[in-house]
Amino acid sequence: MRPQIGSLLIAAAACLSFGPAALAQDPFEIHVYEYETLHPGQFTFETHLNYIGLGTHRAEPPLAPANNQFHMTFELTAGVLNNVSIGFMQLNGRVPGSGLQYAGWRVLPHFYVPESWKWPVKVGLVAEFSFQKTIFEENARRVELRPILEKSFGRLQIDLNPVFERALHGPGTRDGWNFEPAVRVAWEATPRFSPSLEYYSSTGPFPPVLPVNEQIHQFLPGADLKLTKRILWSFGVGVGATPAGNRLVYKSRFEIEFGRPDI
Repeated sequence: MRPQIGSLLIAAAACLSFGPAALAQDPFEIHVYEYETLHPGQFTFETHLNYIGLGTHRAEPPLAPANNQFHMTFELTAGVLNNVSIGFMQLNGRVPGSGLQYAGWRVLPHFYVPESWKWPVKVGLVAEFSFQKTIFEENARRVELRPILEKSFGRLQIDLNPVFERALHGPGTRDGWNFEPAVRVAWEATPRFSPSLEYYSSTGPFPPVLPVNEQIHQFLPGADLKLTKRILWSFGVGVGATPAGNRLVYKSRFEIEFGRPDI
């Protein structure tokens, strides 16, 4: 199993070493990834509902201003092997003055280092290949490499996603890789309720980095609430610290697990 997973991780990283991304904040999925493995026959279905209460008012057509946009994403993830999963997203969005419309799709292979290896932190990798309409994202094709580093200290759980992202088609193709780290710190107050603080950022092409006022830094207090054993509701409010990103964002995510139970 160890050589198999190791080779899959290397292959995923290698396939992302091509092509060139513009500085942006993903409005369709505001989520710090955790170490979450699925067995073959297990599935999760997620609905992401995000609203930009205070965002940019200007944009170069065909890209629409972010202010007052609403985004709804459906995501299905299936276990392939004990430490390998595959996810698919269907994106929808609404800009002021129009109805909800199809916005694109994504495919996300997931890879996880087995816990039996007994590494000091839990480690995973999610690659994301995105194909979306340029009214919502200036780059029609995009690729993202999202490592997952997780460590628990009693009831305290810390997740780090040092994300690298780049555009494959659009204005950002010459910019190279963007660095977009995200962090989640959560406290299990009860078995069903975990308040959290999330941090999202984008510092621009790496290296170097953009001036601070051109970077994105957003803090998002929120919580996870287990409605049932297999239904999770995650919610929060994001506040931007710089004018480059959205200044007020509301996010909500429902996750339903079904299929084969854990073994």
